[in-house]
Amino acid sequence: MSKRNAALTIGGVTVEAGERRSIDLEVGRLYTHSPTTMPVQVLSGRRPGPVLFVSAAIHGDELNGVEIIRRLLKVPQLKRLRGTLVAVPIVNLHGFINLSRYFPDRRDLNRSFPGSEGGSLAARVAHLFMTEIVSQATHGIDLHTGAINRGNLPQIRANLDDEETLRLARAFGTPVILNSALRDGSLRMAAGDHDIPILLYEAGEALRFDEVAIRGGVDGILRVMRELAMLPKTRSKAKPTPIIARSSSWVRAPQSGLFRAWVKLGDRVAKDETVLGVVSDPFGEAEKEIVAPFSGIVIGRLNLPLVNEGDATYHVARFYRTDLAHERVGDYTESLESEDFPYDEQT
Repeated sequence: MSKRNAALTIGGVTVEAGERRSIDLEVGRLYTHSPTTMPVQVLSGRRPGPVLFVSAAIHGDELNGVEIIRRLLKVPQLKRLRGTLVAVPIVNLHGFINLSRYFPDRRDLNRSFPGSEGGSLAARVAHLFMTEIVSQATHGIDLHTGAINRGNLPQIRANLDDEETLRLARAFGTPVILNSALRDGSLRMAAGDHDIPILLYEAGEALRFDEVAIRGGVDGILRVMRELAMLPKTRSKAKPTPIIARSSSWVRAPQSGLFRAWVKLGDRVAKDETVLGVVSDPFGEAEKEIVAPFSGIVIGRLNLPLVNEGDATYHVARFYRTDLAHERVGDYTESLESEDFPYDEQT
Protein backbone atom coordinates (compact mmCIF):
# COMPACT_ATOMS: atom_id res chain seq x y z
CA MET A 1 0.00 0.00 0.00
CA SER A 2 1.48 3.38 -1.05
CA LYS A 3 2.16 5.99 1.57
CA ARG A 4 0.09 9.15 1.78
CA ASN A 5 1.61 12.61 1.75
CA ALA A 6 2.00 14.23 5.16
CA ALA A 7 -0.43 17.01 6.11
CA LEU A 8 0.91 20.56 6.31
CA THR A 9 -0.36 23.18 8.76
CA ILE A 10 0.05 26.90 7.98
CA GLY A 11 -1.59 29.65 10.00
CA GLY A 12 -3.55 27.08 11.97
CA VAL A 13 -5.06 25.61 8.77
CA THR A 14 -4.21 21.99 8.03
CA VAL A 15 -4.01 20.85 4.42
CA GLU A 16 -4.36 17.09 4.03
CA ALA A 17 -3.00 14.89 1.25
CA GLY A 18 -4.81 15.54 -2.04
CA GLU A 19 -6.22 18.92 -0.91
CA ARG A 20 -5.70 22.41 -2.33
CA ARG A 21 -6.43 25.34 -0.04
CA SER A 22 -5.91 29.08 0.10
CA ILE A 23 -4.79 30.53 3.42
CA ASP A 24 -4.58 34.15 4.60
CA LEU A 25 -1.74 34.67 7.07
CA GLU A 26 -2.50 37.75 9.13
CA VAL A 27 0.44 40.14 9.03
CA GLY A 28 -0.93 43.05 11.03
CA ARG A 29 -3.30 45.95 10.64
CA LEU A 30 -3.33 49.22 8.74
CA TYR A 31 -3.86 52.61 10.34
CA THR A 32 -7.58 52.07 9.73
CA HIS A 33 -7.56 48.88 11.81
CA SER A 34 -8.16 46.86 8.64
CA PRO A 35 -6.26 43.55 8.69
CA THR A 36 -3.49 42.82 6.21
CA THR A 37 -2.73 39.27 5.14
CA MET A 38 -0.10 37.30 3.26
CA PRO A 39 -1.93 35.12 0.70
CA VAL A 40 -0.76 31.50 0.53
CA GLN A 41 -2.00 28.61 -1.57
CA VAL A 42 -1.05 25.04 -0.65
CA LEU A 43 -1.28 22.14 -3.10
CA SER A 44 -0.80 18.82 -1.34
CA GLY A 45 -0.19 15.79 -3.53
CA ARG A 46 -1.61 12.44 -2.51
CA ARG A 47 1.81 10.81 -2.49
CA PRO A 48 4.79 11.99 -0.41
CA GLY A 49 7.63 14.09 -1.78
CA PRO A 50 9.50 17.36 -1.23
CA VAL A 51 7.87 20.50 0.14
CA LEU A 52 8.70 23.33 -2.28
CA PHE A 53 7.84 26.95 -1.56
CA VAL A 54 7.73 29.50 -4.38
CA SER A 55 7.64 33.14 -3.29
CA ALA A 56 7.36 36.49 -5.04
CA ALA A 57 7.14 40.23 -4.27
CA ILE A 58 9.50 40.15 -1.32
CA HIS A 59 10.27 43.49 -2.92
CA GLY A 60 6.79 44.90 -3.39
CA ASP A 61 7.38 46.48 -6.80
CA GLU A 62 8.70 43.28 -8.43
CA LEU A 63 5.61 42.04 -10.23
CA ASN A 64 6.77 39.36 -12.68
CA GLY A 65 6.87 36.75 -9.92
CA VAL A 66 3.23 37.35 -9.01
CA GLU A 67 2.20 36.56 -12.58
CA ILE A 68 4.56 33.59 -12.73
CA ILE A 69 2.87 32.05 -9.69
CA ARG A 70 -0.61 32.80 -11.08
CA ARG A 71 0.21 30.89 -14.27
CA LEU A 72 2.01 28.12 -12.40
CA LEU A 73 -1.06 27.37 -10.30
CA LYS A 74 -3.12 26.81 -13.48
CA VAL A 75 -0.79 24.19 -14.98
CA PRO A 76 -2.77 20.95 -15.45
CA GLN A 77 0.19 18.72 -14.53
CA LEU A 78 -0.12 19.82 -10.91
CA LYS A 79 -2.95 17.30 -10.60
CA ARG A 80 -0.21 14.65 -10.61
CA LEU A 81 1.83 16.35 -7.91
CA ARG A 82 3.97 14.41 -5.46
CA GLY A 83 4.80 16.19 -2.24
CA THR A 84 3.60 19.72 -1.53
CA LEU A 85 3.77 23.05 -3.36
CA VAL A 86 3.43 26.20 -1.22
CA ALA A 87 2.84 29.30 -3.35
CA VAL A 88 3.22 32.77 -1.82
CA PRO A 89 2.71 35.36 -4.59
CA ILE A 90 2.87 38.51 -2.41
CA VAL A 91 5.18 38.38 0.61
CA ASN A 92 5.56 42.15 1.05
CA LEU A 93 1.93 43.25 0.92
CA HIS A 94 2.69 46.79 2.16
CA GLY A 95 5.20 47.41 -0.61
CA PHE A 96 2.93 45.77 -3.18
CA ILE A 97 0.01 48.06 -2.32
CA ASN A 98 2.25 51.15 -2.47
CA LEU A 99 4.17 50.03 -5.62
CA SER A 100 7.32 50.22 -3.52
CA ARG A 101 10.32 47.96 -3.05
CA TYR A 102 10.32 48.69 0.67
CA PHE A 103 8.14 48.64 3.76
CA PRO A 104 6.59 51.94 4.92
CA ASP A 105 9.63 52.64 7.13
CA ARG A 106 11.94 52.10 4.10
CA ARG A 107 13.25 48.77 5.37
CA ASP A 108 14.21 46.12 2.82
CA LEU A 109 12.49 42.84 3.67
CA ASN A 110 15.28 40.91 1.98
CA ARG A 111 17.72 42.33 4.51
CA SER A 112 15.47 41.57 7.49
CA PHE A 113 15.58 37.77 7.70
CA PRO A 114 15.24 35.69 9.81
CA GLY A 115 13.36 38.48 11.55
CA SER A 116 11.94 38.62 15.04
CA GLU A 117 8.52 38.46 16.61
CA GLY A 118 8.92 41.80 18.37
CA GLY A 119 11.05 43.81 15.92
CA SER A 120 10.20 46.22 13.11
CA LEU A 121 7.29 45.51 10.77
CA ALA A 122 9.70 44.05 8.21
CA ALA A 123 11.31 41.89 10.88
CA ARG A 124 7.91 40.60 11.99
CA VAL A 125 6.89 39.71 8.43
CA ALA A 126 10.24 37.99 7.90
CA HIS A 127 9.75 36.03 11.13
CA LEU A 128 6.21 35.02 10.08
CA PHE A 129 7.43 33.87 6.67
CA MET A 130 10.30 31.89 8.15
CA THR A 131 8.14 30.27 10.83
CA GLU A 132 5.07 29.40 8.77
CA ILE A 133 6.60 28.74 5.33
CA VAL A 134 10.36 28.28 5.13
CA SER A 135 10.83 26.14 8.24
CA GLN A 136 8.41 23.54 6.82
CA ALA A 137 9.96 23.40 3.34
CA THR A 138 12.67 21.19 1.89
CA HIS A 139 13.43 23.50 -1.08
CA GLY A 140 12.61 27.04 -2.20
CA ILE A 141 12.47 29.30 -5.26
CA ASP A 142 12.33 33.07 -4.75
CA LEU A 143 11.26 35.22 -7.73
CA HIS A 144 12.70 38.70 -8.35
CA THR A 145 13.18 41.37 -11.04
CA GLY A 146 15.61 44.20 -11.49
CA ALA A 147 14.97 47.45 -9.63
CA ILE A 148 13.02 50.38 -11.07
CA ASN A 149 14.49 51.40 -14.44
CA ARG A 150 16.85 48.39 -14.46
CA GLY A 151 16.19 45.29 -16.52
CA ASN A 152 17.71 41.85 -15.86
CA LEU A 153 18.37 39.02 -18.27
CA PRO A 154 16.70 35.82 -16.99
CA GLN A 155 19.24 34.29 -14.64
CA ILE A 156 19.54 32.12 -11.56
CA ARG A 157 21.57 33.38 -8.60
CA ALA A 158 22.54 30.77 -6.06
CA ASN A 159 25.21 29.37 -3.81
CA LEU A 160 26.79 27.03 -6.32
CA ASP A 161 29.18 25.54 -3.77
CA ASP A 162 26.20 23.54 -2.47
CA GLU A 163 25.72 20.44 -4.66
CA GLU A 164 21.93 20.24 -4.29
CA THR A 165 21.51 23.94 -5.09
CA LEU A 166 23.75 23.59 -8.15
CA ARG A 167 21.72 20.60 -9.36
CA LEU A 168 18.48 22.56 -9.17
CA ALA A 169 20.04 25.69 -10.69
CA ARG A 170 21.07 23.66 -13.73
CA ALA A 171 17.60 22.13 -13.95
CA PHE A 172 15.86 25.54 -13.94
CA GLY A 173 17.26 26.14 -17.41
CA THR A 174 18.16 29.83 -17.60
CA PRO A 175 21.04 30.56 -20.00
CA VAL A 176 23.13 32.09 -17.21
CA ILE A 177 23.73 30.91 -13.65
CA LEU A 178 25.51 33.37 -11.41
CA ASN A 179 27.33 32.21 -8.30
CA SER A 180 26.12 34.71 -5.71
CA ALA A 181 27.44 35.09 -2.19
CA LEU A 182 24.91 34.93 0.64
CA ARG A 183 24.07 38.34 2.10
CA ASP A 184 23.32 39.02 5.74
CA GLY A 185 19.61 39.38 6.32
CA SER A 186 18.62 37.79 3.01
CA LEU A 187 16.06 35.02 2.62
CA ARG A 188 18.73 32.87 0.96
CA MET A 189 21.02 33.12 3.97
CA ALA A 190 18.21 32.44 6.43
CA ALA A 191 17.06 29.43 4.42
CA GLY A 192 20.66 28.24 4.18
CA ASP A 193 20.88 28.27 7.96
CA HIS A 194 18.04 25.72 7.87
CA ASP A 195 19.87 23.68 5.19
CA ILE A 196 17.15 24.49 2.66
CA PRO A 197 18.46 24.83 -0.92
CA ILE A 198 17.01 27.96 -2.52
CA LEU A 199 17.20 29.46 -5.99
CA LEU A 200 16.77 33.16 -6.73
CA TYR A 201 15.33 33.83 -10.19
CA GLU A 202 16.05 37.32 -11.54
CA ALA A 203 14.36 38.50 -14.73
CA GLY A 204 12.81 41.69 -16.10
CA GLU A 205 12.23 45.07 -14.48
CA ALA A 206 10.26 46.34 -11.49
CA LEU A 207 6.65 47.48 -12.08
CA ARG A 208 6.58 45.84 -15.52
CA PHE A 209 5.44 42.51 -16.94
CA ASP A 210 8.00 40.88 -19.23
CA GLU A 211 6.58 37.96 -21.22
CA VAL A 212 9.89 36.18 -21.79
CA ALA A 213 10.80 36.56 -18.11
CA ILE A 214 7.39 35.25 -17.03
CA ARG A 215 7.44 32.28 -19.38
CA GLY A 216 10.99 31.48 -18.30
CA GLY A 217 9.93 31.52 -14.66
CA VAL A 218 6.99 29.15 -15.13
CA ASP A 219 9.03 26.80 -17.28
CA GLY A 220 11.97 26.86 -14.88
CA ILE A 221 9.88 26.07 -11.79
CA LEU A 222 8.26 23.12 -13.55
CA ARG A 223 11.69 21.84 -14.62
CA VAL A 224 12.87 22.01 -11.00
CA MET A 225 9.75 20.19 -9.84
CA ARG A 226 10.48 17.43 -12.36
CA GLU A 227 14.06 17.25 -11.18
CA LEU A 228 12.75 16.79 -7.63
CA ALA A 229 10.35 14.07 -8.87
CA MET A 230 7.38 16.20 -7.76
CA LEU A 231 6.04 15.98 -11.33
CA PRO A 232 6.46 13.25 -13.97
CA LYS A 233 9.31 13.62 -16.42
CA THR A 234 8.44 14.78 -19.94
CA ARG A 235 9.74 13.65 -23.29
CA SER A 236 10.58 17.19 -24.38
CA LYS A 237 14.08 17.80 -25.64
CA ALA A 238 16.46 18.80 -22.87
CA LYS A 239 17.76 22.35 -22.97
CA PRO A 240 21.50 23.03 -23.28
CA THR A 241 23.51 23.17 -20.10
CA PRO A 242 23.49 26.72 -18.67
CA ILE A 243 26.73 28.66 -18.49
CA ILE A 244 28.04 29.42 -15.00
CA ALA A 245 29.58 32.78 -14.14
CA ARG A 246 31.59 32.92 -10.97
CA SER A 247 31.67 36.73 -10.86
CA SER A 248 30.04 39.84 -12.30
CA SER A 249 30.39 43.60 -11.96
CA TRP A 250 28.49 46.78 -12.73
CA VAL A 251 30.02 49.25 -15.16
CA ARG A 252 29.43 52.81 -14.01
CA ALA A 253 28.83 56.15 -15.71
CA PRO A 254 32.05 58.19 -16.15
CA GLN A 255 30.16 61.50 -15.86
CA SER A 256 26.67 62.89 -15.33
CA GLY A 257 24.42 63.53 -18.31
CA LEU A 258 22.25 61.86 -20.93
CA PHE A 259 22.86 58.13 -21.27
CA ARG A 260 22.52 56.48 -24.69
CA ALA A 261 22.66 52.68 -24.37
CA TRP A 262 24.06 50.82 -27.36
CA VAL A 263 24.18 47.25 -26.06
CA LYS A 264 21.20 45.02 -25.20
CA LEU A 265 20.64 42.39 -22.54
CA GLY A 266 22.31 39.14 -23.53
CA ASP A 267 24.85 40.78 -25.87
CA ARG A 268 28.51 39.76 -25.88
CA VAL A 269 31.05 42.41 -24.93
CA ALA A 270 34.81 42.40 -25.40
CA LYS A 271 37.31 43.97 -23.03
CA ASP A 272 38.49 47.44 -24.17
CA GLU A 273 36.69 47.01 -27.50
CA THR A 274 32.92 47.11 -27.02
CA VAL A 275 31.37 50.54 -26.49
CA LEU A 276 28.42 49.93 -24.18
CA GLY A 277 27.00 53.42 -24.46
CA VAL A 278 27.72 57.14 -24.36
CA VAL A 279 27.07 59.81 -21.73
CA SER A 280 26.89 63.42 -22.91
CA ASP A 281 25.78 66.84 -21.74
CA PRO A 282 22.50 68.21 -23.17
CA PHE A 283 24.42 70.04 -25.93
CA GLY A 284 26.46 67.02 -26.98
CA GLU A 285 29.69 68.96 -26.51
CA ALA A 286 31.14 66.79 -23.74
CA GLU A 287 30.72 63.08 -24.52
CA LYS A 288 32.32 60.09 -22.86
CA GLU A 289 32.10 56.51 -24.03
CA ILE A 290 31.45 53.64 -21.63
CA VAL A 291 33.82 50.87 -22.73
CA ALA A 292 33.61 47.28 -21.49
CA PRO A 293 36.34 46.81 -18.85
CA PHE A 294 36.26 43.02 -19.28
CA SER A 295 34.72 40.41 -21.58
CA GLY A 296 31.39 38.82 -20.80
CA ILE A 297 27.62 38.88 -21.31
CA VAL A 298 25.29 41.74 -20.35
CA ILE A 299 22.91 40.45 -17.65
CA GLY A 300 21.58 43.81 -16.40
CA ARG A 301 21.04 47.24 -17.92
CA LEU A 302 19.89 50.70 -16.89
CA ASN A 303 16.82 51.73 -18.90
CA LEU A 304 16.71 55.35 -17.71
CA PRO A 305 18.52 57.81 -20.04
CA LEU A 306 19.58 60.13 -17.18
CA VAL A 307 22.64 59.32 -15.08
CA ASN A 308 24.82 60.83 -12.41
CA GLU A 309 28.53 60.19 -12.32
CA GLY A 310 29.09 56.75 -10.81
CA ASP A 311 25.59 55.41 -11.53
CA ALA A 312 25.45 51.73 -12.49
CA THR A 313 24.72 51.37 -16.21
CA TYR A 314 25.53 47.78 -17.23
CA HIS A 315 25.83 44.57 -15.23
CA VAL A 316 28.26 42.23 -16.98
CA ALA A 317 28.89 38.60 -16.08
CA ARG A 318 32.43 37.43 -16.75
CA PHE A 319 32.81 34.51 -19.17
CA TYR A 320 35.80 33.04 -20.93
CA ARG A 321 33.63 31.56 -23.71
CA THR A 322 31.39 34.54 -24.44
CA ASP A 323 30.39 32.97 -27.77
CA LEU A 324 28.95 29.94 -25.99
CA ALA A 325 27.12 32.06 -23.43
CA HIS A 326 25.65 34.26 -26.18
CA GLU A 327 24.46 31.17 -28.04
CA ARG A 328 22.70 29.90 -24.91
CA VAL A 329 20.91 33.25 -24.52
CA GLY A 330 19.70 33.17 -28.12
CA ASP A 331 18.41 29.60 -27.90
CA TYR A 332 16.66 30.32 -24.60
CA THR A 333 14.90 33.46 -25.85
CA GLU A 334 13.84 31.80 -29.08
CA SER A 335 12.27 28.87 -27.22
CA LEU A 336 10.29 31.15 -24.92
CA GLU A 337 9.07 33.38 -27.74
CA SER A 338 7.63 30.40 -29.60
CA GLU A 339 3.91 30.68 -30.35
CA ASP A 340 3.31 27.11 -29.15
CA PHE A 341 4.86 27.67 -25.72
CA PRO A 342 2.76 25.35 -23.51
CA TYR A 343 2.30 27.65 -20.50
CA ASP A 344 1.25 30.92 -22.11
CA GLU A 345 -0.90 33.76 -20.85
CA GLN A 346 -4.09 31.82 -21.68
CA THR A 347 -3.13 28.90 -19.45
